[in-house]
Amino acid sequence: MPYAPNSLAARDVAYTMHPYTNLAAHEQRGPHVISRGEGIYIWDDEGNRYIEGLAGLWCVSLGFNEQRLIDAATRQLGILPYSHTFAHRSTEPVIELCEHLIRIAPEPMAHAFLLNSGSEAIDTAIKFAWYYNNALGRREKKKIISRKRGYHGVTVAGGSLTAIPLMQNDFDLPVSDRFLTTDTPHHYRGARPGESEEDFATRLADSLEQLILAEGPETVAAFVAEPVMGAGGVIPPPRTYFEKVQAVLRRHDVLMVADEVICGFGRTANMWGSQTYGIVPDMVTCAKQLSSAYLPISAVMISQPIYEAFRDLSAKHGAFGMGYTYGGHPVCAAVALETLRIYEERDILGHVRAVAPRFQQRLHALGDHPLVGEARGVGLVGAIEIVEDKATRASFAPERKAANQVFERTVANGLITRALPGDAVATCPPLIIDETQVDDLFDRLERGLDEAAKSLRG
Repeated sequence: MPYAPNSLAARDVAYTMHPYTNLAAHEQRGPHVISRGEGIYIWDDEGNRYIEGLAGLWCVSLGFNEQRLIDAATRQLGILPYSHTFAHRSTEPVIELCEHLIRIAPEPMAHAFLLNSGSEAIDTAIKFAWYYNNALGRREKKKIISRKRGYHGVTVAGGSLTAIPLMQNDFDLPVSDRFLTTDTPHHYRGARPGESEEDFATRLADSLEQLILAEGPETVAAFVAEPVMGAGGVIPPPRTYFEKVQAVLRRHDVLMVADEVICGFGRTANMWGSQTYGIVPDMVTCAKQLSSAYLPISAVMISQPIYEAFRDLSAKHGAFGMGYTYGGHPVCAAVALETLRIYEERDILGHVRAVAPRFQQRLHALGDHPLVGEARGVGLVGAIEIVEDKATRASFAPERKAANQVFERTVANGLITRALPGDAVATCPPLIIDETQVDDLFDRLERGLDEAAKSLRG
């Protein structure tokens, strides 16, 4: 049956379940049906236009009608619509993409392994950490540390690292005691009175070290962190945080896994969040903006020492015993490769660096709004944290759903944002946004805040 706007099939909620949705409420009003997109804008099936202020889900970097990506997919479909990467087999798009990825990757990445989603990449990085330590004969070194409010996907393993209660409650996560958590690096909420960012970072690094020592360094395999915490509230690290954390990891031979699924490919005004914050990773996961979200694809990149351990252990077993049917799909790889070419040819990084100061200026100006306790961000990603009392930083009662009220009012003003844990409201527009559109985005966000304030203060 062909799609028809406003059709019963499009609105009948029995056909699909919607992630991060109140299903009971959803049954009463049905989904918001998006019908088309162009540039930074999307339209719903009733003809309303919106600025897509979250770039879909932090991912549509080049906007919603990039013809070169459409052509790349169509061209590859006509040449070779599918081949796998098992048993020493590959395709030209996969080889070229991996070479390009490693050329632009954070040092010291040396090899790339292609998959289908960010969650899958995290699951694979966990398996890689275990396999690596087995290769070195360290069979007890298997625990993985993430951070409270860190987001690393919702699969069984990734969800065990995603230390956000909503995404673990009643899913029986974390799945084992191999998954540990340490402090959230949120200075606004976590710092003691008068504690500087640098002192806060020192305290968090010390806390991480005490956790490793309590568990036994011989049992801790990896620390997994987003350069900027995304779905947990858009939380940039305090100054010197990663410098101090990495010193702890090096002392105890713990792998640093940089989860670049949101931060990678220009979001922080560098190609990688690792470059923005001085992270020297042992592994990197990436997805989302790798293909501007036009087709599903992700990657795990690893250093040469990890690769060499894999090579030796897989020789013992006769093969490297993992892979995915659609990992390294040639059509997805072709689109991702074209995306990376566009980033370079159009100097998307240069554009982000030119536009980001205006974005951050408008974002931080919202810190003066009566509802906003903190405005925070970097590059072209940011959030405002909604509070009831700016002086005491007291939040609204959970049942008031303050961030959701702001989200609903921004949608009514033609802007898509996202309500996040901790009553944060995030914005993360396509990287192609210009300064005029930045001002339009924040004008709409400010109107949404003003309207929500009337409701919340009423």
